[in-house]
Amino acid sequence: MLGLDAKAARATWTVVAIAALLWAVYMIRSTIFVFVIALMFAYLLFPLFDTIDKYLSRSGARPSARTQALAITYLIVLGVLIAFSGYIGAQVGSQAAQLAKRVSRPDIADEVRQWRVLNFPVGQQITQHYAEIVAMLPELSMRVLEASSNLIYVIVIPIMSFFLLKDGKHALESLLDSSGSRREAVSETLSDAHTLMLQYMRALFLLCVSVLISFSVVLSLLGVPYAILLAAIAFPLEFVPMVGPLIAGCIVVGVSLFSGYAHVSWVIGFLLLYRFFQDYVLSPHLMSKGVELHPVLVILGVFAGGEIAGLGGVFLSVPAIALLRLFYHRLWHPHSKVA
Repeated sequence: MLGLDAKAARATWTVVAIAALLWAVYMIRSTIFVFVIALMFAYLLFPLFDTIDKYLSRSGARPSARTQALAITYLIVLGVLIAFSGYIGAQVGSQAAQLAKRVSRPDIADEVRQWRVLNFPVGQQITQHYAEIVAMLPELSMRVLEASSNLIYVIVIPIMSFFLLKDGKHALESLLDSSGSRREAVSETLSDAHTLMLQYMRALFLLCVSVLISFSVVLSLLGVPYAILLAAIAFPLEFVPMVGPLIAGCIVVGVSLFSGYAHVSWVIGFLLLYRFFQDYVLSPHLMSKGVELHPVLVILGVFAGGEIAGLGGVFLSVPAIALLRLFYHRLWHPHSKVA
């Protein structure tokens, strides 16, 4: 009809449909990011939830065992968070207030000029523009307050995770039922992806906890001012691949210099040793072979993720690459194991 080949027409419509789908995904990328964070949070809670669910199932608490297990899981997590906040929250708040008070001192500019590090060109630039930097702090505070409007996601994400955990099994069954003759292959691929995400979130959480404990203990023993505050800052930054630990290290060294700590070289030495230990000992031990990626892939993924979706892309780069690697092996090498 009209001189158009049927295959060419189908191919054209397929390309148009894919382009439209990619455009739609790009337009709602913020919403998708929130959903992915909720999914990752659900994976973080899944081991505890699954253990409680299995225990309640054996005790004959069906059919409401799944909802009860979720309620118990959230209560336990909430209790841990409250206990954790009560234990170090007061110290973090106190140290943050002391640091803010120190920054706002009138004579701080004279003190900054005495730093040895300021003999270098970068340090001289900091000295010359210190007044401008301090003047920008109120504007920066306002931007932080504007960003706090996103705190609604602190409520939305746990709620979404609740429903993902509660109804995820039914959604999976519906997806498998619609896969037809490829049900077995789809089931195996999704099972591998599920295992990968569980291992990744477990390893990432343990690495972050390791940073919190190690930084708190070592920086306190070294007598670094605001040690607990610095450890609390480094904890969430560890969730962001490559960029987060670098920013955390710069903050620790910067605050140590700013507070007049006499042995900054000790701090730098500890940061380098800990990074070597985590990257070459702890992380390979926690990450399975399917999750662990070559450093070059991680670096490329981080930069590509930043170009595509900003900080969110950086955060999701490692699990995205790991999943793409898994799907590649499943599609083109279905009988080989992901190594």
